[in-house]
Amino acid sequence: MLDFAVNVRPGGPPSWLTDRLAARLPDLGSYPSAALVGRAADEVALLAGGAEGFALLAGLRPQLAALVAPSFTEPEAVLAAAGVPIHHVVLPYPFTLTAAGVPDEADLVVVGNPTNPTGVLHRREEILALRRPGRLLVVDEAFADGVPGEAHTLAGESLPDVLVLRSLTKTWALAGLRVGYALGAPDVLARLTAPRPHWPLGTLQLEAIAAASSPEAVAEAAAASRRLAELRAAMVAGLDGLGLGVVAGDAPFVLFTVPDAELMRKHLESKGIAVRRCDTFVGLPENYLRAAVRPEWPALIDAMTEVLQ
Repeated sequence: MLDFAVNVRPGGPPSWLTDRLAARLPDLGSYPSAALVGRAADEVALLAGGAEGFALLAGLRPQLAALVAPSFTEPEAVLAAAGVPIHHVVLPYPFTLTAAGVPDEADLVVVGNPTNPTGVLHRREEILALRRPGRLLVVDEAFADGVPGEAHTLAGESLPDVLVLRSLTKTWALAGLRVGYALGAPDVLARLTAPRPHWPLGTLQLEAIAAASSPEAVAEAAAASRRLAELRAAMVAGLDGLGLGVVAGDAPFVLFTVPDAELMRKHLESKGIAVRRCDTFVGLPENYLRAAVRPEWPALIDAMTEVLQ
């Protein structure tokens, strides 16, 4: 199908990356090692995808987790399974961030930036306003490298109470390998990673992280984010032209409303086009759909027009 549902770079990884990974295949007989530059080494924990960071949150044993919604559903699934009390801080349209509604007693707060599925990019100051004594603020920046200039990222700041989760899976089309990293204070990362088994990442994952962190790769990702922004603007204009309600955002996907989401999704499926349903996200009405930014967006518009005419 023409896939607008999954937020992973189309066409697979670039050839230079697959070549580099292939060159490491003879090394699979040895235990892995790798280095990542940027933050101090003890402020970085390499992960099997950004979602692994969420899987480890329960090990911090929070007393009350406040989840800013709508947002990625993995944190709730993990924390609820561990018996952690959860409070949803549901943001109304247009899904801009506010500290109101976050209980003072919440010792763990999770927020996306830009947020999945809304695509809304929160200002750095708005996110930092969620900090409180005794609280850990977790910022999901899985799509931050898809924003030009990585605006409002907290990845470069060493803050004792802020944990940033990053993913390399989407930008580099590595869904079958899963790579990412966590950035935070050494004591926070030590607590976060304490339950992990030894050798949690393999040679190819470490090689992918090192490759994607090279200056050349960072420059390539930055150029790709600028192209995505231009493509997104054109796609949004097309959706606006259909009279649909489009949420203002900066992510490599677009959230929009349709009169009947289920009808539209099934029609698109019959045309060989997949979009993401959104009724599974806390705080979103049933008439929302999410579509990844793709060069083929005119085909999506044409297929939707058949229903909306």
